[in-house]
Amino acid sequence: MKPLLKILVVLGLVISIVMSNLTVAFSQQKNPLGQYATIKDYEKATGKKITKFSEAPMLSELVKQGKLPPVEKRLPEEPAVVEPIEEIGQYGGTWRRGLLGVADSMGYRYLVYDPIVRWSREGIKVIPNLAKSWKIIDEGRTYIFSIRKGVKWSDGQTFTADDIIFWYEDIVLNKELTPAFPAWLTVAGEPCKIEKVDTYTVKISFKEPYPLFLEYLAFQGEIFAPAHYLKQFHPKYTSKDSVDAETKKAGFQYWYQFFAQRNNYFLNPDRPVLSAWKVTRSFPNDPMIAERNPYYWKVDTVGNQLPYIDRITCALLSNTEMVLMKALSGEIDMQFRHLSPANFTLLMENREKGNYRVIPAVSVGISAAIYFNMNCKDPILRKIFEDRRFRIALSVAIDRDTINQLCYSGLLKPIQATSTSYDPMWTKEIGESYIKYDPNQANKLLDAMGLNKRDKDGYRLRPDGKVLELVIENYDAPDVYELVASFWNKVGIKTAVKTLERSLWTTRVTAGEHQIAGYAVGGLLWQIDPLWYIPVSRYTYWAPLYGLWYESGGKSGEKPPNEIFRLIELYEKFKITLSENRRILIGREILRIHSKNLWMIGILGEMKRPTVVKNNFRNFPASLFDDYRMQCEGKLNPEQFFIKESK
Repeated sequence: MKPLLKILVVLGLVISIVMSNLTVAFSQQKNPLGQYATIKDYEKATGKKITKFSEAPMLSELVKQGKLPPVEKRLPEEPAVVEPIEEIGQYGGTWRRGLLGVADSMGYRYLVYDPIVRWSREGIKVIPNLAKSWKIIDEGRTYIFSIRKGVKWSDGQTFTADDIIFWYEDIVLNKELTPAFPAWLTVAGEPCKIEKVDTYTVKISFKEPYPLFLEYLAFQGEIFAPAHYLKQFHPKYTSKDSVDAETKKAGFQYWYQFFAQRNNYFLNPDRPVLSAWKVTRSFPNDPMIAERNPYYWKVDTVGNQLPYIDRITCALLSNTEMVLMKALSGEIDMQFRHLSPANFTLLMENREKGNYRVIPAVSVGISAAIYFNMNCKDPILRKIFEDRRFRIALSVAIDRDTINQLCYSGLLKPIQATSTSYDPMWTKEIGESYIKYDPNQANKLLDAMGLNKRDKDGYRLRPDGKVLELVIENYDAPDVYELVASFWNKVGIKTAVKTLERSLWTTRVTAGEHQIAGYAVGGLLWQIDPLWYIPVSRYTYWAPLYGLWYESGGKSGEKPPNEIFRLIELYEKFKITLSENRRILIGREILRIHSKNLWMIGILGEMKRPTVVKNNFRNFPASLFDDYRMQCEGKLNPEQFFIKESK
């Protein structure tokens, strides 16, 4: 099949899947929120009753052996009720996935998404979760949360307000454990206050109105930790000598390093959890294994305690090609992580052989982008980067259409790094600035900067007479960045691509050691994850030292220049603005500043990533959003997925 015809066939196939699946998804969905806060809420909404509780056979056996209390005593007073997408599920089975090691923990964490409040299954709405309700007073400055009574940690201990207070007072306010107070809990320059009202009620207060707080909680919301377990590793509650001895025994230098490891449920199987599954065998063991939590606090619409699936296994894989091979061979039950649009054709062609279906996961972000390091340690290169003409020149020097065809079968959209069209703050003018391929304009801009001298090979020279050489560091999608480098070479910028292991890439970029980074950019809901566009963290890859300055309260890093500092001012105003329409205008101004300055260059975005779903893996929707702020699969209530066996 000719390349163009093949691209058109794949594109048509993907579009038909999206359209048909959207219809099925909406017809399947009875309650778009996904779950009801309590049984009373479910019964009021549906007129149906839940009169008894049931449990997985593996737990029934433990109850018979006297190793577990009955299900009625393991559930809280008011369980949350999850409505299955297709049907009441079957208990049992193993959900097989693939991850790329310890640094790839989010591939598991999305599956155990259970914060205080959560995203609804459909749309962008915050609904009750561990907190069964809340009220907002004092003109949006104070939030009072009522915690679900009787929820238990996976070891059977009761979850209360004390677990939130411990997290706040002994982890967040402890300078050794948390050197910088979380920016998302700070308004108008002042940290929030969290107070215990009673055993099941907490109050969170801010200096100014904070209209985005519930959305932040749905994204960041694990504002709790198992105090009864972690106190043994904290010198406030256990003698310093004892903690130091355990720290040394575990191979750590400082107590706070040991504490952090003990508090990591992805790496520490002993840590109690509140989620549907609990890690019982952690990486670097292969595979990692997580098993059902016998004290999980949600039921389905007939009273079956969730989750349906017994365990999750995550194979330790070396690269994304291995994930694809596992999917093709039918060894993955459900996953879109590490599968790319370029895999669509191959996956579609092997559906029958692998006994799976392919479902689109629609990304609402920029899939590939360039980050100039505005804190570059080479002073001459930094001065070049600071010239807006250079950044514009390198943007228009990129042939995005060619990259799209060669790397993504033409399935993505050329777009600037200024959010995406799903975002109400996005406009066409903002999102398509300087994306038209124009090497002549690029050459004119570079010449006008004084970069008009070249060596014998045609490469441009820096002001100090050396060849202007750039290195793009990435850990994924190297083919994209190799093509970017080829286009920059054509306009006389000698460019190389360096592909690193993910954790090394992260270490270098957050320390400002890079020249240019290649990575994705967040789109929709960036306002609750502002580091992409506002330098509020060392993870602001285009300005890590400006982000560190903000993150440390001015004690470390570098203070941003006026134009970049303006972004911080606008965002601080954004956070306390009650009017949604006014917030949209402020957010649009932030994006407009980026579209003018291009500290990041967008390449392609709004991709549709293939999701491999085995044919017997059920209660999965016919389409989904691939967005980490909405917790990817997490917002779908993974506890209601099940593996359907023939009877």
